[in-house]
Amino acid sequence: MHYLRELKQGRLPLMLIWIVTAFVVLVLGLMSGCGSRTVFIPEDSPIRMGPNVQARVYTLQQGQWILSNNHVKIPEGWYCVPPSFVSDNRELINEGKTK
Repeated sequence: MHYLRELKQGRLPLMLIWIVTAFVVLVLGLMSGCGSRTVFIPEDSPIRMGPNVQARVYTLQQGQWILSNNHVKIPEGWYCVPPSFVSDNRELINEGKTK
């Protein structure tokens, strides 16, 4: 009965259009993934740094890998390789703690 009253007042088509529009917007929003995606990089693949990369890095100091206290700007285009590319078995030191 409620729908008949809405139809008589001419609001039913407007309500249906609003419901369909809201549904379409919701579906498109969920399908787009909000613009983010995850890319998995295999262990045997080096990568190159993109623009504006800043990170804490390990530096080799007196035979030990020491983690920097501050973020370091890494130039665009630099390569980053996985540990399997380097034959180095030294421990990583994080602010005086062995990792």
